[in-house]
Amino acid sequence: MHFPLADPNPPYLHTSTTLFSVPANPHPLPRAFFARSPRRVARDLIGKVLIRSSENTRLSARIVEVEAYLGTNDLAAHSAAGRTPRNSVLFGPPGHAYVYFIYGNHYCLNVSCEPEGKAGGVLFRAVEPIVGIEEMARARGMTIHNPGDLPKLTAGPGRLAQAFGITRSRDNGRDLTSPASGLWIADDGFLIGRRIQITPRIGISKAVARPLRYLLSNNTFVSHPRLSSK
Repeated sequence: MHFPLADPNPPYLHTSTTLFSVPANPHPLPRAFFARSPRRVARDLIGKVLIRSSENTRLSARIVEVEAYLGTNDLAAHSAAGRTPRNSVLFGPPGHAYVYFIYGNHYCLNVSCEPEGKAGGVLFRAVEPIVGIEEMARARGMTIHNPGDLPKLTAGPGRLAQAFGITRSRDNGRDLTSPASGLWIADDGFLIGRRIQITPRIGISKAVARPLRYLLSNNTFVSHPRLSSK
């Protein structure tokens, strides 16, 4: 049997390098949380928890980097050209997964924002694994030798999607406010204080100067420009 971890029971397997604990009683974010400007949603998503659950598996990770996309008035947004069959999730209702395939090799996860009928979304760029590190490593086809390898699991939107098994056919349109959907976003009460940094978005060719990238300062899982997927 193949084990993706070099040490089958390393001390960092069930811990987070930032949080040192597993979320105890996370509760799903309500739909009203997402029915707001992507700027506000993006900022407030930092520190929340992305969860993939099934009968036999549970994955969870702290959200540490996102980007806001502002709808039809944002040239970098998929909704800039108006509503199409491909981007219809971005036009509502809020709180649903918008998944797209890019560069012919990976998927990216977004969540719809704004009240229904008005486009907006947030791209998930990086998360810090909390539970299910071994399963994430297996999904990524990786072997984890030491804590320094962990950011390779989920630093960057393509890596994140692969670690969580996110694809367009499986997850596009999924309700991220409902645990019953199997992919959802939770609040476990973790407080980040003033640790949010705001920068221009990366890896795009339009509206490049807008400060719409939100990240947890000094977190080792935050992606770099070379990992850009949008």
